[in-house]
Amino acid sequence: RSCSFTGFSTVQSRKLVKSLSRSSVRSRMSLKPPKVYNSLQKGALIWDPKPLQVKKIFEALKKGLNEYLQAHQAELDYLSGRHKDTKRNSRLAFYYDLDKQIRSVERYIRKLEFHISKVEELYEAYCIQCRLRDGATNMKQAFSLSPSTKASRESLLELYRNVQECTEDMCFIEGALEVHLGEFHVKMKGLVGFARLCPGDQYEVFVRLGRQKWRLKGKIETDDSQTWDEEEKIFIPNLHEKFEIKVTELRGLATILVGVVTCDSINFFTTKPQAIIVDITELGTIKLRLEVLW
Repeated sequence: RSCSFTGFSTVQSRKLVKSLSRSSVRSRMSLKPPKVYNSLQKGALIWDPKPLQVKKIFEALKKGLNEYLQAHQAELDYLSGRHKDTKRNSRLAFYYDLDKQIRSVERYIRKLEFHISKVEELYEAYCIQCRLRDGATNMKQAFSLSPSTKASRESLLELYRNVQECTEDMCFIEGALEVHLGEFHVKMKGLVGFARLCPGDQYEVFVRLGRQKWRLKGKIETDDSQTWDEEEKIFIPNLHEKFEIKVTELRGLATILVGVVTCDSINFFTTKPQAIIVDITELGTIKLRLEVLW
């Protein structure tokens, strides 16, 4: 049924609207200026927050950070055990070297714990702004169904401002969260094509993530090995963009498109290098092998 606000007084209506008004989240969060964040750079501002995508990235990121934390905690436990044995049975110089390693691992663990807490803080703030925006949107829709009065028009205008402010704050937090996503080190492992790859064939591989680009050329040698002019590239993860991979075959001055595929980066937030095999052609006759280390 349609919802009407005719049962509310003007004072009650304005109180409901004012309850959604608050100072911008940016004034309360100790964040760096917007120019640092990919999503907030001039010409790249995203005014369409994607809460479901942000939730998936947050969960993958937190899982990966906890994996790193567990691995370093296990290393610390191992070093601490050796430290006790060394203190009783070994040389003094080796003991101090081990002590230095333990202190280094402890510092790294503290940095990881702070990193995780910062990510959780940002995501909690993001969820609050998302709920506020949803509430303001629902109220705006309800007010639009009520009889038009001066009070209702003023309330609608205020709700519109609230929705815009929440949207802006969500975009700002998305940009802040991107700073904590780390780096992807992508290594070229070559093409796989069986009979499709012949000695002398030349290929160009173009990898793009948002505005980050990697273009490299390779050749199939007579012994079926492959040589590429670049082997590794660092990409900065992005909340909204997927990897786009394009492979073309070079024949003299002509180029023949082999295939274009997209690859989601959500599975790359892990401690172990990920071997990626991508079907470039629809039938999978040519594949691209990459290795991604986060």
